[in-house]
Amino acid sequence: MTAVLLVAAAALWGAAAGALLPRPAYRFSVPAGEEWRAACPAGHPLAGWLGPARCGRCATAPPYGSSAAPAVVTALVCAVLAAATGTRPELAVWLLLAPVGVLLAVVDLRVQRLPDPLTLPFAAAALALLGVAALVPGHAGTWTTALPGALALGAGYLVLFLVNPAGMGFGDVKLALGAGAVLGWYGWPAVMLGTLAGFLSGALYGGALVAVRRAGRGTAIPFGPFLIAGALAGLLVGAYTA
Repeated sequence: MTAVLLVAAAALWGAAAGALLPRPAYRFSVPAGEEWRAACPAGHPLAGWLGPARCGRCATAPPYGSSAAPAVVTALVCAVLAAATGTRPELAVWLLLAPVGVLLAVVDLRVQRLPDPLTLPFAAAALALLGVAALVPGHAGTWTTALPGALALGAGYLVLFLVNPAGMGFGDVKLALGAGAVLGWYGWPAVMLGTLAGFLSGALYGGALVAVRRAGRGTAIPFGPFLIAGALAGLLVGAYTA
């Protein structure tokens, strides 16, 4: 019963947090080099960064996308994290980071951009929060591999970026720091599994697009969502087996 209540509470948290994502997703979804959106399509200023997918001063629904989709996805992510992690203290960290991961995936899917105001704080918050979790009794991971995991995955993505800048964005490098931190918490096997899952899912997606002739071999695809999905897969396996 306790496990069921925990999963239900995590899902409710995810739904509530996800319901606030449409506005930041809209504001951040601009091409590289442009200022973040500050107004709705009708020109009314948008107050704040969190909120639903509608301007409060006009009846026009801005093109934020569905208000329900981010809430549903975030609720599912939080629920599976709670099911895998249980009552261990690091669950609080995963639940705080999950909405940001969903937001990053949405923005990258829309405009192939991973904003610095999200990626860099995500990495810093992951390391800081895991440092606190490491002080709480009952945790199952270790901060001494979270930090090297962040540096190792970030360095690996940096090499890929330097070798092929057209195929790997620098935003992916910065996002890899946060992904490496959460994966490293459960050790190097989780880092390797999460990394492999990210590249495999991205390759399958790109191959499917080529197969249905919606993309060519040189077409750029947003890799952030697959990096995040791979990190989630590695994190779930790491949490479940810890």
